[in-house]
Amino acid sequence: MSRHRIGFWYRFTAVLAKPPLVVLFKRDWRGMEHIPADGGFITAVNHNSYLDPLSYAHFQYNTGRVPRFLAKAALFKGGFVGTILRGTGQIPVYRESTDAATAFRSAVDAINRGECVAFYPEGTLTRDPEMWPMEGKTGAARVALLTKAPVIPVAQWGANEAMPPYAKENKLRLFPRKTLRVVAGPPVDLSAYYGKEPTAEVLRGATEDIMSAITALLAELRGEPAPAEPYNPRKALAEARRRAREEKRAAEAGQPAGREEGNDK
Repeated sequence: MSRHRIGFWYRFTAVLAKPPLVVLFKRDWRGMEHIPADGGFITAVNHNSYLDPLSYAHFQYNTGRVPRFLAKAALFKGGFVGTILRGTGQIPVYRESTDAATAFRSAVDAINRGECVAFYPEGTLTRDPEMWPMEGKTGAARVALLTKAPVIPVAQWGANEAMPPYAKENKLRLFPRKTLRVVAGPPVDLSAYYGKEPTAEVLRGATEDIMSAITALLAELRGEPAPAEPYNPRKALAEARRRAREEKRAAEAGQPAGREEGNDK
């Protein structure tokens, strides 16, 4: 794919989206040199705001290599949104598929054609209380091992300050003017996994390497150390339920939560 082959619909969307982004936000962009000039590749991006796909897309659009996002297939069926998604070459994901490799076949095909495919490995907005990346899902790693395409980690911060995730009101907080920070890093080295059977262990290892690279970049953007372990929503939910059971038992027994009769530890 030519570095400058963007297409009418992507340029049309940029004409609509870029002016408000330029006017309303400041930008701190780093690492554009890590975006490959030619050939297919994957970007793996953290997700902490409904606004951050625009922030990241603006960053990458300006490199000359536009991203192809994965989106629910139902969004492609009609209307203005469907027209834009189809016209800009976004990739439908058929979530009902029981075969993960089949579900991402379109992504593999796009990479083999020389496209960039953007993955949000967390699969949803982060639920980490401090908005660090969560444990990732294995889709990006699966496609990376199938194609051996470079995986470029991308971290972003700032869109979450303008539109916080899970806020009671989904409204923009534009003032004071926020800075949209995006940084791309060098490709994640996944060569140790090439040629191996894509077992759950192999896919998990590759995914952890990808998420570690994203988290390290985010720590650089935020200027603070990342947690020792990524947030796991299932473990957090299990821990919350365990604490609730303890508190209920303690209340019934008339004891403080976390202590049992005859145990002062």
